[in-house]
Formats: sequence, structure tokens, C-alpha cells
Amino acid sequence: MTAPIVSFEFFPPKNDVMEQALWKTVKKLETLGPEFVSVTYGAGGSTRERTHRTVKRIVDETGLKPAAHLTCVSASREEVDEVIRDYWNAGVRHIVALRGDMPDGPGTPYAPHPDGYQNGADLAAGIKKIAPFEVSVSAYPECHPDSANWDEELDHLERKADNGADRAITQFFFDNDLFDAYRERAAKRGITIPIVPGIMAIHSFAQVKRFAGMCGTSIPDTLEARFEGLEEDHQQRALVSAAVAAEQVSDLRRRGVERFHFYTMNRCELVYALCRMIGLADVSQELEAA
Repeated sequence: MTAPIVSFEFFPPKNDVMEQALWKTVKKLETLGPEFVSVTYGAGGSTRERTHRTVKRIVDETGLKPAAHLTCVSASREEVDEVIRDYWNAGVRHIVALRGDMPDGPGTPYAPHPDGYQNGADLAAGIKKIAPFEVSVSAYPECHPDSANWDEELDHLERKADNGADRAITQFFFDNDLFDAYRERAAKRGITIPIVPGIMAIHSFAQVKRFAGMCGTSIPDTLEARFEGLEEDHQQRALVSAAVAAEQVSDLRRRGVERFHFYTMNRCELVYALCRMIGLADVSQELEAA
């Protein structure tokens, strides 16, 4: 079996200590030759400048291909279009187009800007009109909390594909059967863009459980049991986390999946170990041996 194709997600750092941690992670994971790396965009555009600065540094200082997250919350079309053009001028050729959360965070009722893009599908179309970016969009194997039913959920994905999206990246999930069912629903709709599973490396189970509650991700009882009592035992938790993620990815590969997007939380050790476990080689070590 050939090695899978991977991508990694980072978030822009808030201070110098976090900046150092991020660049340690970027440099370490660069050695695995990812297809691209993405940088998140805070609720309501709250990290706009930090996201742009991080993406620009990836362009300037690494051989990685960055994908900048962009949302349409709390901004006019003119403001968002300016960001899109700035990315193109900075050498960025890939944008992750998202509706985004309101400034008060997940759970706050969504209200589009009166002069702005209305949702992720609308934003994807706007990006493609400005420049020939590669565009990724979001997907939800367990249905977005704001979708009334599966028909509405798939309507959103279909519009994103029709508006030029090149791929969809899913919210993290832990039950692979749910991902399979989602792909089947999309296929029946005639949606043909690749749907890439988003994989969460669990550095803190309590943190992931909070995230899951906000985005509607279910957590199997069996998974919770594996982390019981390990929150303060960092070494054992890391071993369990690596095993859980490797089992999930290996099972997805048996189901025919060959692309994976890893949510790194700006930490490299667990994701690096996981990628080596599933067959990725360290390119830097190969070059040294040559």
C-alpha cells in the first residue's frame, strides 16, 4: 500500500511563545511533504492580520503550499475581496472558504453581513471570480448544527461544489461509519468533489470533548473510556492518542481513503508520530542519506 497524502492545519499564534511552538511544528511537519498546510481564521475575522502574517511567512520561509482560511462573517464583500487579492499578491494560491462563526463564537445565531457574502458557497464563487485559486470548503459528516436536516446539509455542499470548490474537508469525527454514510449521501446527490476526512489528534481529551460539543461531533463511549484517568498522565495519553488516530486512519484506508487532513493544534510530536505510523517517510532523512 502506498503512503497516504496528507495536509495539516495550524492556527495563528497569539504571542512569542506560541509563535516559537508553531514554527517548531511547521518545520517538523514540513519534512513529511504534505500536499498543503492551512492556517485558520478566527471567529468574525478576529485573527485576520495574524493569519495573513503566518501565511506570508510560510510562503517566504518554507517550501510548503499554504492554504489561508477565510470567512465571510462581519465583513462586506469589498473587505473580503481585498483580503483575497492580498493573498494572491502574497503568492498564496489556495483558500479554505468558510461561512465562519459569529464573533461571540459557536452557538451564536448566524447573521450574514448585509453587504457581504452570505455563506461558504457564495464565498467560494467570489474567490473564483477574483483569481484562479484552489478552493477547499467544509463538510460535516454528522450534519452542521445549523442545518435542519440532511437535505439542507447536502444542499449547502452541492452549492459549494457547483460554485467551484475543488475539495471538501470534514469536521473531525471518530466514527468512520458516519463518514462512509456521508460520502454515500453526497454521491447520491451527484456531488463528485473529493471529500477529505479531518482527523483530530487528541492532545487533551477534555479539550476535544468541548470542541465536539460546540460543533456537534459525537464521541463514542468506547473512545471516552480509553482516555479515562489519563488527563494528567501525558505520556500514557500520548500513546493512547497515537493509537486511536492510527487505528482510525488505517480503517479509513481500508475503506479506500487516501487523503487526510490533520488538525495539529500547533503541536508536532503526536501528528508526526502518527504520520510515520501510517507510512509517511521523513523527506529530510532521505535527503541526508542520499
